[in-house]
Amino acid sequence: MIAVWVPTPQHLLDIKKYFPYSNSVPEPLRAPARIAALVGAVGSLIFLFHASPGRPRTLTAIFVIWVLLPFAALVLTDVLAKSWPALVRATLHRATLVVALGSLAFYGYDALRPRKAQAAFVYVMVPPVSCLLAATAVAAAAFVSIERKR
Repeated sequence: MIAVWVPTPQHLLDIKKYFPYSNSVPEPLRAPARIAALVGAVGSLIFLFHASPGRPRTLTAIFVIWVLLPFAALVLTDVLAKSWPALVRATLHRATLVVALGSLAFYGYDALRPRKAQAAFVYVMVPPVSCLLAATAVAAAAFVSIERKR
């Protein structure tokens, strides 16, 4: 009879087995990234409410969810990334800082110089571009991390 090893769910979840040194590197950007995500989310909402005083409540609720989406995705990813390789986590933290600062810069510029035509353009485009930027950076770091292990 041939014995076959079947992984249990615990084995599949134990990423440290595959990346044993992933938690040995200190993470100096983790706390600043989380603070930046919070400040970026709150600041983005302030700019959103400043830009849309007469918008219907339903539309405002949709825009609030849309504007908060990148920050929620980044924070949730950070919570789930505890066992990821250090390079990927560091890239995630840097992407969080870039998304927070970039969002505030774009929304702040829109608040100082509001657009007449297509007034909601910035609030429609910044969230998906932010998510795409962060996902691309993290995926590239994961690819590099995998290639280093070979």
